[in-house]
Amino acid sequence: MKLKMYQADAFTDTLFRGNPAAVCMLNDWLPETMMQAIAAENNLAETAFLVAGDDGYHIRWFTPVVEVDLCGHATLAAAHILFAYYSPEATSICFYSQHRGELHVSRDGDMLTLDFPADKPLQIPIPQELKDGLGIEPMEALKGKTDIMAVLPTENDVLSLRPDFNMLGKLDARGIIVTAAGSSVDFVSRFFGPQSGIDEDPVTGSAHTTLAPYWGAELGKKELSAIQLSERRGYLWCRLHNDRVMISGKVVTYMEAEIFVP
Repeated sequence: MKLKMYQADAFTDTLFRGNPAAVCMLNDWLPETMMQAIAAENNLAETAFLVAGDDGYHIRWFTPVVEVDLCGHATLAAAHILFAYYSPEATSICFYSQHRGELHVSRDGDMLTLDFPADKPLQIPIPQELKDGLGIEPMEALKGKTDIMAVLPTENDVLSLRPDFNMLGKLDARGIIVTAAGSSVDFVSRFFGPQSGIDEDPVTGSAHTTLAPYWGAELGKKELSAIQLSERRGYLWCRLHNDRVMISGKVVTYMEAEIFVP
Protein backbone atom coordinates (compact mmCIF):
# COMPACT_ATOMS: atom_id res chain seq x y z
CA MET A 1 0.00 0.00 0.00
CA LYS A 2 1.25 3.46 -0.94
CA LEU A 3 0.52 6.47 1.25
CA LYS A 4 1.15 10.14 0.58
CA MET A 5 3.31 11.81 3.21
CA TYR A 6 4.82 15.26 3.65
CA GLN A 7 7.30 16.86 6.00
CA ALA A 8 7.26 20.53 6.99
CA ASP A 9 9.03 22.81 9.47
CA ALA A 10 6.55 24.64 11.72
CA PHE A 11 6.84 27.95 13.56
CA THR A 12 9.52 29.24 11.24
CA ASP A 13 9.90 30.85 7.83
CA THR A 14 13.31 29.26 7.28
CA LEU A 15 13.98 25.66 6.29
CA PHE A 16 15.82 23.55 8.89
CA ARG A 17 14.54 25.73 11.71
CA GLY A 18 11.38 25.45 13.82
CA ASN A 19 9.93 22.01 14.47
CA PRO A 20 9.73 19.35 11.74
CA ALA A 21 6.56 17.27 11.51
CA ALA A 22 5.38 14.57 9.15
CA VAL A 23 1.85 14.63 7.75
CA CYS A 24 0.46 11.30 6.52
CA MET A 25 -2.71 11.26 4.40
CA LEU A 26 -5.06 8.29 4.92
CA ASN A 27 -8.34 7.14 3.40
CA ASP A 28 -9.22 5.31 6.61
CA TRP A 29 -7.51 4.81 9.93
CA LEU A 30 -4.73 2.26 9.98
CA PRO A 31 -4.24 -0.03 12.98
CA GLU A 32 -2.66 1.91 15.85
CA THR A 33 0.38 -0.37 15.74
CA MET A 34 0.96 0.57 12.09
CA MET A 35 0.61 4.31 12.74
CA GLN A 36 2.99 3.98 15.68
CA ALA A 37 5.47 2.11 13.50
CA ILE A 38 5.33 4.82 10.81
CA ALA A 39 5.92 7.51 13.44
CA ALA A 40 8.85 5.56 14.84
CA GLU A 41 10.30 5.16 11.33
CA ASN A 42 9.96 8.90 10.73
CA ASN A 43 11.72 9.54 14.06
CA LEU A 44 10.35 13.08 14.31
CA ALA A 45 8.80 14.67 17.37
CA GLU A 46 5.36 14.04 15.85
CA THR A 47 3.67 12.51 12.86
CA ALA A 48 0.11 13.68 12.17
CA PHE A 49 -2.32 11.27 10.50
CA LEU A 50 -5.31 12.73 8.64
CA VAL A 51 -8.57 11.19 7.43
CA ALA A 52 -10.93 13.43 5.46
CA GLY A 53 -14.44 13.91 6.88
CA ASP A 54 -17.55 15.62 5.57
CA ASP A 55 -16.45 19.15 6.47
CA GLY A 56 -12.90 18.80 7.75
CA TYR A 57 -10.27 16.28 8.75
CA HIS A 58 -9.96 13.87 11.63
CA ILE A 59 -6.47 14.07 13.12
CA ARG A 60 -4.27 11.96 15.40
CA TRP A 61 -0.68 12.55 16.52
CA PHE A 62 2.08 10.07 17.32
CA THR A 63 5.58 10.57 18.70
CA PRO A 64 8.10 7.79 17.95
CA VAL A 65 6.86 5.94 21.04
CA VAL A 66 3.32 7.07 22.02
CA GLU A 67 0.11 8.66 20.76
CA VAL A 68 -0.52 12.11 22.28
CA ASP A 69 -3.76 13.98 22.95
CA LEU A 70 -2.72 17.24 21.28
CA CYS A 71 0.14 18.55 19.16
CA GLY A 72 0.33 22.14 17.99
CA HIS A 73 3.23 22.16 15.56
CA ALA A 74 2.04 19.03 13.70
CA THR A 75 -1.46 20.52 13.43
CA LEU A 76 0.02 23.72 12.01
CA ALA A 77 2.11 21.65 9.58
CA ALA A 78 -0.96 19.60 8.58
CA ALA A 79 -2.94 22.77 7.85
CA HIS A 80 -0.05 24.15 5.80
CA ILE A 81 0.04 21.00 3.67
CA LEU A 82 -3.74 21.05 3.16
CA PHE A 83 -3.71 24.72 2.17
CA ALA A 84 -0.77 24.17 -0.20
CA TYR A 85 -1.76 20.89 -1.88
CA TYR A 86 -5.44 20.12 -1.25
CA SER A 87 -7.45 23.30 -0.53
CA PRO A 88 -5.57 26.24 -2.07
CA GLU A 89 -8.63 28.53 -1.99
CA ALA A 90 -9.54 27.82 1.64
CA THR A 91 -8.85 30.30 4.42
CA SER A 92 -9.65 27.95 7.32
CA ILE A 93 -9.59 24.22 8.07
CA CYS A 94 -11.35 22.30 10.82
CA PHE A 95 -9.72 19.30 12.47
CA TYR A 96 -11.54 16.85 14.72
CA SER A 97 -9.57 15.42 17.64
CA GLN A 98 -10.84 12.62 19.84
CA HIS A 99 -9.53 14.21 23.04
CA ARG A 100 -9.65 17.97 22.34
CA GLY A 101 -12.68 18.35 20.08
CA GLU A 102 -12.72 20.75 17.14
CA LEU A 103 -9.46 22.52 16.30
CA HIS A 104 -9.53 25.29 13.74
CA VAL A 105 -6.62 26.69 11.74
CA SER A 106 -6.99 29.88 9.73
CA ARG A 107 -4.56 31.61 7.40
CA ASP A 108 -3.79 35.22 6.57
CA GLY A 109 -1.14 35.29 3.87
CA ASP A 110 1.66 33.03 5.05
CA MET A 111 0.69 33.30 8.72
CA LEU A 112 -1.32 30.38 10.11
CA THR A 113 -3.25 30.53 13.38
CA LEU A 114 -4.24 27.62 15.61
CA ASP A 115 -7.44 28.01 17.63
CA PHE A 116 -6.86 25.74 20.65
CA PRO A 117 -8.56 25.36 24.04
CA ALA A 118 -6.71 27.17 26.82
CA ASP A 119 -5.11 24.97 29.47
CA LYS A 120 -4.81 27.25 32.49
CA PRO A 121 -2.24 25.74 34.87
CA LEU A 122 -2.65 25.42 38.61
CA GLN A 123 0.17 25.90 41.10
CA ILE A 124 1.58 22.74 42.70
CA PRO A 125 4.31 22.02 45.25
CA ILE A 126 7.68 21.90 43.49
CA PRO A 127 8.57 18.21 43.03
CA GLN A 128 12.05 17.18 44.10
CA GLU A 129 12.50 15.36 40.76
CA LEU A 130 11.87 18.67 38.99
CA LYS A 131 14.57 20.45 41.00
CA ASP A 132 17.02 17.59 40.52
CA GLY A 133 16.18 17.14 36.83
CA LEU A 134 16.63 20.81 35.98
CA GLY A 135 19.57 21.43 38.30
CA ILE A 136 17.92 24.65 39.51
CA GLU A 137 15.05 25.41 41.87
CA PRO A 138 12.13 26.99 40.01
CA MET A 139 10.41 30.09 41.34
CA GLU A 140 7.17 28.12 41.11
CA ALA A 141 5.74 24.98 39.54
CA LEU A 142 2.34 24.58 37.92
CA LYS A 143 0.47 21.81 36.14
CA GLY A 144 -2.00 21.81 33.27
CA LYS A 145 -3.87 18.87 31.81
CA THR A 146 -0.75 17.03 30.69
CA ASP A 147 2.39 19.06 31.43
CA ILE A 148 4.28 20.39 34.44
CA MET A 149 5.57 23.96 34.05
CA ALA A 150 8.58 25.41 35.88
CA VAL A 151 9.04 29.19 36.03
CA LEU A 152 12.65 30.33 36.21
CA PRO A 153 14.07 33.77 37.10
CA THR A 154 15.63 34.75 33.75
CA GLU A 155 15.77 33.93 30.05
CA ASN A 156 19.41 32.93 30.46
CA ASP A 157 18.43 30.37 33.10
CA VAL A 158 16.13 28.74 30.53
CA LEU A 159 18.73 28.90 27.77
CA SER A 160 21.58 27.45 29.85
CA LEU A 161 19.72 24.42 31.24
CA ARG A 162 21.35 21.02 30.81
CA PRO A 163 18.64 18.72 32.14
CA ASP A 164 18.91 15.24 33.60
CA PHE A 165 16.34 13.58 31.35
CA ASN A 166 16.28 10.37 33.36
CA MET A 167 15.20 12.34 36.42
CA LEU A 168 12.64 14.43 34.52
CA GLY A 169 11.23 11.24 33.04
CA LYS A 170 10.15 10.15 36.53
CA LEU A 171 7.61 12.97 36.73
CA ASP A 172 3.98 12.08 36.01
CA ALA A 173 3.44 14.30 32.98
CA ARG A 174 3.54 14.29 29.20
CA GLY A 175 6.50 16.65 29.49
CA ILE A 176 8.10 19.56 31.29
CA ILE A 177 7.71 23.19 30.19
CA VAL A 178 10.41 25.57 31.42
CA THR A 179 9.78 29.29 31.01
CA ALA A 180 10.82 32.81 31.96
CA ALA A 181 10.06 36.37 30.94
CA GLY A 182 11.83 37.24 27.68
CA SER A 183 14.26 40.04 26.91
CA SER A 184 13.05 40.71 23.34
CA VAL A 185 9.65 38.95 23.56
CA ASP A 186 7.06 38.54 26.29
CA PHE A 187 8.22 35.08 27.33
CA VAL A 188 10.57 32.27 26.36
CA SER A 189 10.37 28.53 26.94
CA ARG A 190 11.83 25.10 26.36
CA PHE A 191 10.02 21.75 26.43
CA PHE A 192 11.44 18.44 27.64
CA GLY A 193 9.47 15.25 26.99
CA PRO A 194 11.47 12.13 27.88
CA GLN A 195 8.17 10.53 28.96
CA SER A 196 6.98 10.86 25.36
CA GLY A 197 10.23 9.73 23.74
CA ILE A 198 11.47 13.26 22.91
CA ASP A 199 14.16 14.61 25.25
CA GLU A 200 13.73 18.15 23.90
CA ASP A 201 11.02 19.22 21.48
CA PRO A 202 12.16 22.04 19.17
CA VAL A 203 8.86 23.98 19.24
CA THR A 204 5.77 22.91 21.16
CA GLY A 205 2.60 24.66 20.06
CA SER A 206 0.38 22.83 22.54
CA ALA A 207 2.56 23.96 25.46
CA HIS A 208 1.56 27.51 24.62
CA THR A 209 -2.04 26.71 25.59
CA THR A 210 -0.57 26.62 29.11
CA LEU A 211 2.12 29.27 28.69
CA ALA A 212 -0.11 31.97 27.20
CA PRO A 213 -2.75 31.96 29.98
CA TYR A 214 -0.02 32.06 32.63
CA TRP A 215 1.98 34.91 31.07
CA GLY A 216 -1.18 36.75 30.04
CA ALA A 217 -2.19 36.89 33.70
CA GLU A 218 1.33 37.75 34.85
CA LEU A 219 1.82 40.55 32.32
CA GLY A 220 -1.79 41.72 32.05
CA LYS A 221 -1.80 41.19 28.29
CA LYS A 222 -4.08 39.46 25.78
CA GLU A 223 -1.50 39.35 22.97
CA LEU A 224 1.94 37.92 23.57
CA SER A 225 5.08 37.15 21.60
CA ALA A 226 7.22 34.11 22.35
CA ILE A 227 10.38 32.25 21.40
CA GLN A 228 11.04 28.60 22.16
CA LEU A 229 14.77 28.51 22.85
CA SER A 230 15.66 25.14 21.36
CA GLU A 231 18.64 24.82 19.05
CA ARG A 232 16.33 25.16 16.04
CA ARG A 233 14.32 28.05 17.58
CA GLY A 234 10.63 28.71 17.12
CA TYR A 235 8.71 31.98 16.92
CA LEU A 236 5.10 32.21 18.06
CA TRP A 237 2.44 34.87 18.57
CA CYS A 238 -0.37 34.13 21.02
CA ARG A 239 -3.72 35.80 21.62
CA LEU A 240 -6.09 35.00 24.46
CA HIS A 241 -9.81 34.93 23.68
CA ASN A 242 -12.19 33.70 26.37
CA ASP A 243 -11.26 30.05 26.99
CA ARG A 244 -9.24 29.75 23.77
CA VAL A 245 -5.66 30.51 22.75
CA MET A 246 -4.84 31.62 19.21
CA ILE A 247 -1.29 30.53 18.37
CA SER A 248 0.20 31.91 15.16
CA GLY A 249 3.28 30.97 13.18
CA LYS A 250 4.66 30.21 9.74
CA VAL A 251 5.47 26.87 8.08
CA VAL A 252 7.75 25.80 5.22
CA THR A 253 7.52 22.53 3.27
CA TYR A 254 10.57 20.29 3.25
CA MET A 255 9.46 17.07 1.58
CA GLU A 256 6.70 15.45 -0.46
CA ALA A 257 6.90 11.67 -0.64
CA GLU A 258 5.18 8.30 -0.95
CA ILE A 259 5.71 5.62 1.62
CA PHE A 260 5.14 1.89 1.18
CA VAL A 261 3.57 -0.07 4.02
CA PRO A 262 2.18 -3.61 4.24
